[in-house]
This record gives sequence, structure tokens and C-alpha cells, in this order.
Amino acid sequence: MGRKRSTVFPGRFELISQICDFVGRGATEAGFGTDDRFQLTLACDEACTNIIEHAYGDEEGEIFVSWEIGEDGFVITLRDQGTPFDPADVSEPAIPATPSALEEMQVGGLGLFIMRKVMDRVRFQFDETGNMVVMTKLLPAPPQFEDDR
Repeated sequence: MGRKRSTVFPGRFELISQICDFVGRGATEAGFGTDDRFQLTLACDEACTNIIEHAYGDEEGEIFVSWEIGEDGFVITLRDQGTPFDPADVSEPAIPATPSALEEMQVGGLGLFIMRKVMDRVRFQFDETGNMVVMTKLLPAPPQFEDDR
């Protein structure tokens, strides 16, 4: 195993789908099915949206994107050089108990929640070189056949 790909994208909303496509191709190589690929690209979309909206704001910036298929799982790493934030300062969103209450929810504020729900691990790092989010999803288990036991 041990396959890795990296690239750089301008931090613009209209390019998020290209970033997610890049990650999705890696997820396919890693053997993930449609549902898991959706979850991986959803987490990537949310992380990129947060970088563009909160780290860069009105400024131009780049998003350094890599994915790796390793023994530890499929790892997505996103780096930026925008304004750092403390994920501990982001409160857990109030999720409505019933579908009818969804209309009352405000737009936004679910990015970290979604990332943490669909990924097995989410880690943040902030230092003088910038900000980094590392998201890991365990690799799909190979199918078990009777002869394998």
C-alpha cells in the first residue's frame, strides 16, 4: 500500500468540487464504495468551505491537499496559511429532535460536526507554517469468503 498524492488549489468556493473530485479518486483507489466516498468528499467539502470562509475570509489563499492510502487508513490532509482557530471553541450544534424542526435551524455551523461524524479521526494543528486538518477514515475491510477462514 502506501500510495500518496498531493496538489495545490486556489482557495475559492468554485473550486471545492475539483478538490473533492481529487480526494474522491483517491478514495476509489483505496477501495471505498459509493457511500463511503460520499462521506469522504462531504468531509473534504466542509473542511474546504471552513478554510475559505473562516481562515481566508476576504483574502486570497491556497489549499494544499493530499490524500494517502496507508496502513492506518485513508488520510486526507488540508493545509492553509489563513487565520487559525481553536476547534475547542466551536460548540456542538443543537440538532432538532424531529424533521419538522429542521426549518428552525440556522444555516451554517455544522461543518466540524459533520467532519467528526463521517470520519474516524479528525485532528487539527496550528503553527507558524499555517493550519492543518488531518482526517482519517479506516480502510474498508476486504470481503470475507468461507475459504478465507
